[in-house]
Amino acid sequence: MKIVHRDLVPNGPGSVKMIPEEVDDLWHSYNLVSPGDSVLAVTVRKVMRDGASGGRDAERVKLKLEIKVQAVDYDKEGSVLRIRGKNILENEHVKIGQFHTLEIEQHRPFVLRKALAFQIPDPAASADLAVVLMQEGLAHIFLIGKSITTTRSRIEASIPRKHGPAIAGYETALNKFFENVLQAFLKHIDFKIVRCAVIASPGFTKDQFHGYLLLEAERRELRSIIENKSRLILAHATSGYKHSLREVLDAPNVMTLIKDTKAAQEVRALKVFFDMLSNDTARACYGPKHVEVAHERMAIQTLLITDDLFRNSDIPTRQKYIKFVDSVKSSGGTAHIFSTMHASGEQLAQLTGIAAILRFPLPDLEDIEM
Repeated sequence: MKIVHRDLVPNGPGSVKMIPEEVDDLWHSYNLVSPGDSVLAVTVRKVMRDGASGGRDAERVKLKLEIKVQAVDYDKEGSVLRIRGKNILENEHVKIGQFHTLEIEQHRPFVLRKALAFQIPDPAASADLAVVLMQEGLAHIFLIGKSITTTRSRIEASIPRKHGPAIAGYETALNKFFENVLQAFLKHIDFKIVRCAVIASPGFTKDQFHGYLLLEAERRELRSIIENKSRLILAHATSGYKHSLREVLDAPNVMTLIKDTKAAQEVRALKVFFDMLSNDTARACYGPKHVEVAHERMAIQTLLITDDLFRNSDIPTRQKYIKFVDSVKSSGGTAHIFSTMHASGEQLAQLTGIAAILRFPLPDLEDIEM
């Protein structure tokens, strides 16, 4: 996040003008903006003007609006932050009190004003793990942070078939592809921040790229790779697409290295939950009602809950879950708060967003209506 200007009172109100430079920054902004704040940004709005023929023509004009925030939504697919509220800045096209939705994207500045104190998080320090998912002609570089998995780069190339007349161009095309992946690797992976970098693929693509990476590092004296080659881990993946991330994180050699990171703890806890749900159903439950009853009986050993429940638009509901997590912890249980921006959080969200591993069996829970 680039901070352009700040006007803050210590532990009090203030404003910050910022520019989201990465997808992480939009996610952090989503967690930062709350109903009651005001946001100022340049936006586009359709207005009606009198046409030359006497009719009314619609025209899109660029405006600077400031709105009092009523709702915030983050579109993770389009990487857009949508902030809806009432206009509070005098404007010839938009009256005071009219509703408008500001769309904040990467590299688009905005000003956030708060009546209460706030802190700007540093997304650059939040990545525990880097993953290069590959297959011939396709690679993705992901950074897995404390609150979000971000796609830092996508590299595509046309690789000729290894057999037949095109075989002469195969090695050349493959080396060019590896070179593009290497450049993205150097740009996006900082070993001062990440614990390790996993290179994963089906077949031998990962081994070929790993060999290319080390050879070029020695030839070009790339110190960041040479000094950290022990932190390069190879793992199997069925494809070079994002859905294969889950199997990479499940790999024993990866789990050993990142066992104390937040992402690994979540994956491990979710795996234990699903194993319990399959093998000892009386010691696993999900859904608000079942989990609440389990807590009333002091049975929760591990609580799994998504951060979506903490951002519920209904404030009493939000407060209820915050108190619930505190109560579980105070009774000796542990709680994992899953980000729905991670694959594991998405998986938990499909199970109502809340689940629990129990200290002892509660077979009668299944008889309680959800």
